[in-house]
Amino acid sequence: MTFPDPGLSPATDPARREPLRVALIAGDGIGPELVDSAARVLAAASQSVGEDVCFTEEPGGASTYEETGVAMPAEVLQRLRTCYDAVLKGPVGLPHVRHADGTEAGLLGGIMRTGLDAFANVRPMRLRPGVHTPVRHAPNDIDYVIVRENTEGLYLSRGLGVVTRDAVSDQLMLTRRGCARICRYAFELARQRHGAPGDGVRRVTCVDKSNVLRSYALFREVFDDVAEAYPDIDTDHRYADAAGHDLVANPSHFDVIVTENFLGDLLSDVGAATVGGLGMCPSGNIGDGVSYFEPTHGSAPGLAGQDRANPLSQILSAAMLLHHCGRDRGAQVIERAVTDALASGEMSLTPHQTPVGGTEQVTRTVLDRINQTGGNAA
Repeated sequence: MTFPDPGLSPATDPARREPLRVALIAGDGIGPELVDSAARVLAAASQSVGEDVCFTEEPGGASTYEETGVAMPAEVLQRLRTCYDAVLKGPVGLPHVRHADGTEAGLLGGIMRTGLDAFANVRPMRLRPGVHTPVRHAPNDIDYVIVRENTEGLYLSRGLGVVTRDAVSDQLMLTRRGCARICRYAFELARQRHGAPGDGVRRVTCVDKSNVLRSYALFREVFDDVAEAYPDIDTDHRYADAAGHDLVANPSHFDVIVTENFLGDLLSDVGAATVGGLGMCPSGNIGDGVSYFEPTHGSAPGLAGQDRANPLSQILSAAMLLHHCGRDRGAQVIERAVTDALASGEMSLTPHQTPVGGTEQVTRTVLDRINQTGGNAA
């Protein structure tokens, strides 16, 4: 993987910071193409504001599993913990790479989320100008974030369920500590935002099924307890099924949504359908240590090597990485380049959400925008 010089002159900052140390996990299928695209954009945006980034490739995913018998070697996970400021990860997994029990091998969610204690899966949903969707909402009427608990919930049972020939049982487990820290993260995030598009109110919405399951009743109880420490933030509640309805019917009401792991996975795909598809949706997996950033879609091996994959979710994940690492100016450069190129029609998607002109053309368009505006976009 190479990262050519984008041809920019560094902005003149009085104190140039140390290079940002970023691990790249290329992943499987379309992953290497997307990570290459996003890394080039990340480097160009950083250089445009007078900052540097240092990339190191690390193995992980289904291809690594085929070679080594594990999706990520233990020493790689240790390096991620100790040697980097952040990780930019491509989608992983291949349909034919499976464990003996039939579940997919080569996935990294369980390994990296728990291994890095990245307890918050953060998924922004924003409808940008120039993006066509099945809904009739106007650009910027949809601008909320789903904060999904990342280390507990139903997915904690991954590979641990009780299995017989005739029955399977998976357990949903939530702890008071886990619920409290994800709720605090959601309220702190709301304090950094500008409120819901519909009314400008900073709001955190708790989504659960507390009317049915005791585990979700605990989640709601802890949410209400945490909310008392944030009197400046409005709160409300939705059952998960009602939330799915309202994300389509009235998305401008939402600012920050906090929920359990499994429900957050489902609802984020509902939200993605309203903002242009999964190819428009970045995500971050954030904890107290190193965090990693990735698109929300799969590896789409059928598209690999065909220059047909949409790189924007990976590029926007790179912007999230910069923001998380305190490199806000570089993040703003990427966000502005993507938004302006979509609004102007320089970039567009087909009805099937593939980029018109292909992966490389979209990448070049974003790079050209950065080249034209540089640090002025920040």
